[in-house]
Parts: sequence; C-alpha cells; structure tokens
Amino acid sequence: MMILPFAAALTLLSASGNALHDDPLTQPIPGNADWVKPQSPLKLYGNTYFVGTGGLSLVLIDTGDGLILIDGALPQTVAATEASIRHLGFRVEDIRYILNTEAHYDHSGGLAALTRDSGAQVITSPIGAAALRTGRVDAHDPQAANIPEHPPVPNARGIEDGEAVRLGDTAVTAVFTPGHTPGSVSWTWKTCEGETCVDVVFASSLNAVANGAFTYRAHPDVTAALRTSIDRIEALPCDLLISAHPDNSGGDVKIAALEAGVTPNPFLDPSACRAYAERARGRLQARLDREAP
Repeated sequence: MMILPFAAALTLLSASGNALHDDPLTQPIPGNADWVKPQSPLKLYGNTYFVGTGGLSLVLIDTGDGLILIDGALPQTVAATEASIRHLGFRVEDIRYILNTEAHYDHSGGLAALTRDSGAQVITSPIGAAALRTGRVDAHDPQAANIPEHPPVPNARGIEDGEAVRLGDTAVTAVFTPGHTPGSVSWTWKTCEGETCVDVVFASSLNAVANGAFTYRAHPDVTAALRTSIDRIEALPCDLLISAHPDNSGGDVKIAALEAGVTPNPFLDPSACRAYAERARGRLQARLDREAP
C-alpha cells in the first residue's frame, strides 16, 4: 500500500472529502485558490501549532486542559483542519474554545461545522458575535455590499476588549482591532519552551478593503478605527506574529522555512508586528489616495 505524504493526503481530502457527503455546514464558498491550498500542520513554538491552509491561518493551542482553536477558515476546509489537528496527536473533541478574528466567510465559514464536531464555544467581539449568529456581516462592514454569507454560528458569544479566555495554563487576551470589519479581534498569549517564553500575536486583517460604493474617505470613523487598530498592533509585545492571512506578514515564507528546518525559528521576530502595521498603514494611505477626487 502506498502511504501518501500528509500534504498530499490533504490535497485528496480537500478535493473529494466534502463532496462525498451532503453536509450543509461544509458546502464550498468560492474564494481565492490559496485559501484552500493544503498545508501540513506544524509546531510554531511551545504549545502553539499552525493548522491552517496555504492562505488562511488557524492556530491550535494546547493548554494542558483542553484545546483552543483560533479561526475557522472556509466550510470546505473543515475536514482538512480536523485532519491536521488529529495528525498532531490531538482530538477535535478536546477543543473547548474557538476564538474568531472576524465574521468574514474566509475566517468564520468553517466555524459552524467545527463547533458541531467539537462542542466548543465560539468567542469574539460582541459585534462579531452578532454577525456570526446570523451568518451575515454587519451592515456597517466596508465589504457588506457583496460579501458571501456563511453558515450561522448560534453559540457565538462576545467578550470585552482586554478580556482573557483562560484554559489550563494559558490566557488568551482579546485586543479589539476594528476597521477591516467592525468587530475584528486580534488575540495575544504567552507560550514557553523550557524557561524561554515569548509573546504571541494572532493579528486580524488590517487591510483597507471595500466593496460597492463604500469609501474610507466618506467614512472617517472607520478610517480612524483602522488607524487606531494598526497602532495597537504595532505597540503590542510581539515576539511571534501570526497574521490571519499568512502572506500579509511573510508567514507563508516563514512556514516554508520552518518546514525546511531553518534555524533559528523563523517565526521568532520581534520586528514582525511593527512591519505588519507599517504595511497596513501604507495600504490604507494608498487606498485613501486612490479615493481622492
């Protein structure tokens, strides 16, 4: 019997796994091809693991008393996410919390199925939770004009800015970073290897993107919120950055280097959050310049 490498197995799973089942919670939502590109899971540092795809970050945290998952990707990537978790030696049923960065389908489309399969509680901001429960983005979202709906997440609950989700030996703190969506949240925690502990930031998208007639110049409140969010990410204690889309922070390059055995750990980069913020600030200004009359 031929044994496939895990990434190849994920490719087959992505291509056929969900098609074999009439599961209403995993019906595909079209999107960027990289968002469904298979990616083998890997340890980032300490108790923190990457279980996402080539274009969407999902992180698993082993707290010693259950698991925390961050983000849900697309409905059609759920089978691959769960396979990645099991490949690392963990049980999907041990996920206690799923934390969400934003209520867009590429980060929350898989939440309904993941919640059903794990029994986990979904947590995000109050604005984000309201959107998740309906499966539709907030009316004030810059992309509200034509962004796809996703399966509703009835058990989504909101927490406050600065509140921590505690489980086992880990506390994951919510940092509200609205602008890309009204309810965006970034998440921070510490993870250790031996006596060496690092500050991890899972940063929400900070891209100034809009659909329809929305412009940032016509919505100074949204622009101001995004500027504040960029400043917040820049100021966070940050030794290891995971961005919601890996390629927005060079995470795709770091993953490839980590898989290749490059040392020291390419994800350990105290300048990563500053660079991510600077990139977002530049993209916002470029957007405002394009919108100028």
